[in-house]
Amino acid sequence: MNCKGRMDSKFMLMADLLCDKAATTTAMLREKLKTCTVEYITNNFDVESIWLNVIMKRLSMWRNFPELMNVGRTFHTSSVCGHIIKLTRLRVVDNSEIGKQAMAEGKPPKCIHIYNKKGVGTIGDKVLVAVKGEKKKGIIVGVKQNQPSLIPKFDSNNVVLIDDTGTPLGTRIHVPIPQILRTILKEKNVVKGVDYTKLLALATRFV
Repeated sequence: MNCKGRMDSKFMLMADLLCDKAATTTAMLREKLKTCTVEYITNNFDVESIWLNVIMKRLSMWRNFPELMNVGRTFHTSSVCGHIIKLTRLRVVDNSEIGKQAMAEGKPPKCIHIYNKKGVGTIGDKVLVAVKGEKKKGIIVGVKQNQPSLIPKFDSNNVVLIDDTGTPLGTRIHVPIPQILRTILKEKNVVKGVDYTKLLALATRFV
C-alpha cells in the first residue's frame, strides 16, 4: 500500500508524548508514523497493546477530523459558586438587630475571613463578616455547596452572628439547622475553650 505523505510536527509531538511502551515497539511505531498515514497504521500495523490501539484511534480522529478535537477543557462553576470564601455574601438567619437591618436594606454581610486552614467555610466554621460598617463574628449554620450523605444543603449560605465569647447576638434562629451542628460545636467547645452550644438553644428546628 502506498503511503500518502508525512505527519506534521504537531501530530508527531502528540505521538511522542502518548507512546508509553518498550523502546523497540516505540521505535517501530515512530518509523511507521514518519512514512505512513494513520489509516494504514491502524489497519495494517500489528500493535501489541490495547493501550496503543486506543492511542492510534485518538490520533486518527485528530488527523482526519481536527475540528472535533479543537475543544478546550471545560469546568463547572456551579459548585464553586456555592462555596463560602472571602467576599462571599451570607444570609443572617437570627433576629439580631444589626443582622435584620442589613438584610432589610439588601446589603447582606460579606465574609472577610474564615477561621480554618482551608480557606473555605463549611458547617460549624467561624467566620468574620463585615456588616453595616462593622466587623462581627458568626457561625456558619448552612451552606449551598454539596454535602456528604445525611448532611443537608441549603438554598443560601446561612450564618448566625455571635460575640467573642460565642454568645449569639440574637434570641432566635428562624431557619432549620443541621443536626450534625450539635456534634461539631461540642467538639469546638473543648478545643477553643468557648461555649458555642448557646447557639443550639436558639434553634427551633433541626434537620
